[in-house]
Amino acid sequence: MSRISEKFDELRQRNRIALVSYITAGDPSLDTTAEIAVKLEESGADIIELGVPFSDPMADGPVIQLASERALAGGATLAGVLGAVRKIREKSAVPIILFGYYNPFFKYGLERIVKDAAEAGADGFLVVDLPPEEAGELKAHTDRAGMDIVFLLAPTSTSERIALVAENAGGFVYLVSVTGVTGERPEMNYSLEGLTGEIRQATGLPVGIGFGISSPEQVKGLSGYADAVIVGSAIVRIIERYGSEKEKLLNELSGFVGGLSAACGRNNGASPGRAES
Repeated sequence: MSRISEKFDELRQRNRIALVSYITAGDPSLDTTAEIAVKLEESGADIIELGVPFSDPMADGPVIQLASERALAGGATLAGVLGAVRKIREKSAVPIILFGYYNPFFKYGLERIVKDAAEAGADGFLVVDLPPEEAGELKAHTDRAGMDIVFLLAPTSTSERIALVAENAGGFVYLVSVTGVTGERPEMNYSLEGLTGEIRQATGLPVGIGFGISSPEQVKGLSGYADAVIVGSAIVRIIERYGSEKEKLLNELSGFVGGLSAACGRNNGASPGRAES
């Protein structure tokens, strides 16, 4: 059983949903990235999505696009990202998913990236622009290494697409809350309960919901039927704002993530699919 699966089992026993926190590796620096990841876990994050900076992050909104630009300008490379994973592993056993686009992994070499990522301590991959029908080569390597591949579904996904993702996914299924790019949204789509149920009929994997989540109230509104919430842009915005003041940055992240984590209990009084006012 992977670290990701073990974490979901642990949380299920505690009647909690998982808080998956996204950060862009190398923003504001690779050394600080490792410190941020450890602080996020200490503050209540259950899984870390570690973004691999890319020059054309087409599924991401402006906040994460700018984070990638800052990381690349600062010299971040895929090898450097793996170095950050190793530094995180010196202090933490938090599950780590490498979140990125296919081109950097392909250029690095699929067999090599899986081998090096596993040795560094990563637990899985989420490759935004790699659909399951084209992921066979990468999946063959991750299967041998005991790593997970997380695939995406959307509100527009058909039953056939759900079945295909269910057949190939590992760790959890990532359900995108909207048809659009990443980014904070004042209004959350709480009408996903039916689709979440359909996904569960196709797979025993947990279902995580992401894109647009930025407040404890939104987390509570999803806690009745999601197994995880994924928060990215709101965290990256804090890093953008306080990146040059490390102590302030870590304190701000701790407070924000701690508030999100406090909302992750299933017995928090929220009705399934409805945010509290």
